[in-house]
Amino acid sequence: MFTKHTESCQAKIQSCYPHTLKQAIDRHLPHSLFDPDGVKKSLRWCERYLTLCALLMAWSMADVLADRFDEGRRGVAKMFSGRKRPGKTYQGFVNALEKKSEALLAKIAGHLRGEVRKAAGERHWEHMGFVPIGADGSKVECPKTLANEQAFGCAGKKKSAPQQFVTTLLHLPTGVVWEYMTGPARSSERHHVRQMLPTLPKNTLLIADAGFTGYDLLTMIQAAEHSFLIRVGANVRLLLKLGYALEERDGTVYLWPDEVQKKQQPPLVLRLITLCDGRNRRWHLLTNVLDESRLSEAAAREFYTMRWGVELHYRALKQTLARRKLASDAPKTARMELRWAMMGLWLLCLMAVEAMARSGKDVRRLSVATALRTVRKASHAPTTRSGSAGLGRQLACAVKDSYRRKTSKRARAWAHKKKPKPIGDPNARFADESQIRKAHELRELAAAA
Repeated sequence: MFTKHTESCQAKIQSCYPHTLKQAIDRHLPHSLFDPDGVKKSLRWCERYLTLCALLMAWSMADVLADRFDEGRRGVAKMFSGRKRPGKTYQGFVNALEKKSEALLAKIAGHLRGEVRKAAGERHWEHMGFVPIGADGSKVECPKTLANEQAFGCAGKKKSAPQQFVTTLLHLPTGVVWEYMTGPARSSERHHVRQMLPTLPKNTLLIADAGFTGYDLLTMIQAAEHSFLIRVGANVRLLLKLGYALEERDGTVYLWPDEVQKKQQPPLVLRLITLCDGRNRRWHLLTNVLDESRLSEAAAREFYTMRWGVELHYRALKQTLARRKLASDAPKTARMELRWAMMGLWLLCLMAVEAMARSGKDVRRLSVATALRTVRKASHAPTTRSGSAGLGRQLACAVKDSYRRKTSKRARAWAHKKKPKPIGDPNARFADESQIRKAHELRELAAAA
């Protein structure tokens, strides 16, 4: 009798963690999101199985894809112990995922954006009257196969590995992904942002570094009734004293490239904010928020500092999730590997942020590494029991250490450390008479219309 009781307890313990992990995922990816026909037909790889296995593979630390698949499949089998088991072969999983990956990713991304809004709540959704969204891009290496080189190309040094480019929009107050897009190595992050603009929420303040300048992009952002705060350097030409705005204040500048002037398109009326740090370095930020009472210099400094969250996101992807270099030799699997890794990081941060917000903790202190360790332990079904709400409690405790560092984290001598050149100051000059005359003509035409 004692043996039976012990065996029943052990069975409950073994099934506890996978079950609570499934509950945590279902909280943000409910059953209604997936096609019910696959479950009814008892398919080996229905949409739910595919999604859960791909997410567990994204959270896996295994170096080989077959080992990641084995971990993911075993995790799915434990979550659905009373149902038909998923397929046994990695190739069958990849073939099934390839058919539905694009549709699944689009459907899940649209749903998760609503979940980010709910998890942020009133406390973390806006900051100083705006919804700050950070934008940035990064490259991820792929195995150096001929197929990957032909499909993705390389934007790095000579003889370097093929790469994929990923651009991310991040909700900065929570540090959770809002949307992302991938492409070949030489993809344009500006083009990616233009395609992702329709997903931005109302009252967005798009915060980006110097790579996101350009009349066309900024015009599209303004036409979509969003605000932006973008760093500019010597590659940007600005005009002063053009006279197009009804009222010109200190810092009023115009973005009006020569090719735009020839097309009789109006200039963009903007505001240039110059900030200094403790090392006498200057930042130049360009914004379409002309009212200083709505966006002061102090607020602009704080918003631009928040943009560092996008860099931390890429560090989590490459270092914490160990996806600095992908494992897929074939382009089709390499694309899916990167996109599902981004989706896995998105869901991981969302689950942790939602648990921290419910417990009243500061979501900005999220430790992605601690949250990832918690989820991995759950998927491997450890021998400790936590109860039905144990996973949520542990995710709520995934916070950064509170100690104060006494030494620098910078490596003493790192041979591959990047040393980018300063971007310089924007090229601002006074408008000439012909430009002033043309600007007045365009203003009169706009007023008559």
